[in-house]
Amino acid sequence: MPKLLRFTLLSAILCVAGSGCFHFNGKDEAHTSSGFKVGIVFDKGGKDDKSFNNAAYRGAMKAKEEQKVFVKYIEATDDNAYEGALRAFARKNFDLIIAIGVSQAEAIKKAAVAFPKEHFAIVDAEVDAPNVRSLMFKEHEGSYLVGAAAAMASKTGKIGFIGGMDIPLIRRFEWGYVAGAKKINPNIQCTTNFIGVTSEAWNNPAKAKELSLGQFGADVDVIFAAAGASNSGLFDAVEETHKLAIGVDSNQDAIKPGLVLTSMLKRVDQAVYTAIMDAKTTKYVGGIQYFGLDNQGIDYSVDESNANVLTPAIKTRLEQLKADILAGKIQVPDYYKKDDKRAGQ
Repeated sequence: MPKLLRFTLLSAILCVAGSGCFHFNGKDEAHTSSGFKVGIVFDKGGKDDKSFNNAAYRGAMKAKEEQKVFVKYIEATDDNAYEGALRAFARKNFDLIIAIGVSQAEAIKKAAVAFPKEHFAIVDAEVDAPNVRSLMFKEHEGSYLVGAAAAMASKTGKIGFIGGMDIPLIRRFEWGYVAGAKKINPNIQCTTNFIGVTSEAWNNPAKAKELSLGQFGADVDVIFAAAGASNSGLFDAVEETHKLAIGVDSNQDAIKPGLVLTSMLKRVDQAVYTAIMDAKTTKYVGGIQYFGLDNQGIDYSVDESNANVLTPAIKTRLEQLKADILAGKIQVPDYYKKDDKRAGQ
């Protein structure tokens, strides 16, 4: 039976069995590969979210193009599909299986135990297993910088934050953002909204637009959204109001040129590419790998699309703040650390 047909049948069986529906990407390119197989399970935003998942996809595609690895991915449509998707790759003896997103933490724990000889990686969650690499980011550092940018660009002294799912990871973005803004203007006001408390929040642009318009209507003039595919709702709102957005994860400046102040870059592409290369060259080990300002895993975007809004004065100040963070002169509040105080709210 052809390989693609086997994958299609397996997907259908899992849907019927009630494990949650998902589908593999359809194109079978094994004949172009080096024999090294990578499986990726995206969260609900999907690989075309122009943000978090898409960054992971770009990293995998770089490995595919440069190293001729064989890549297949699954876009889950249901939280219950994650474990089944990971197990499907493991049963096919994929060399590295990557879960994109904190929502897959429990699923990958179970799959890693069930398949102890397989190599796994997960983005944004710490999973304590010898065959799992946890790809973690210092989101609060980048959020601090874009918060400072927001405060410098704001004319009303009111900025906003819109999170996707209300979880500690996204609160970490918020804390850093508010702290950076208050470094510039101690009296600045920040309005925070979350889209929801389930994974549906990552793919609800209509709600993000509603929340954005509500904040803009209350004199907020810059909003940072950390909401995956839902971010498109913010971009629609800035197009209507001609106020400013801050993108997240990928460089989103070009989505609405001149209306996106900057994007908080979270180099998931770099993390995924590194994990693939380490596994391919037998350097793979489990444990936690961190990405932050110190290794260019976190940054903010500067390009032609935001050249007119991210002024030289703002960029100069942001570079000073970045240097101070790296030198230890600024300690960015971290929601994950229990002894940190609330960032001025």
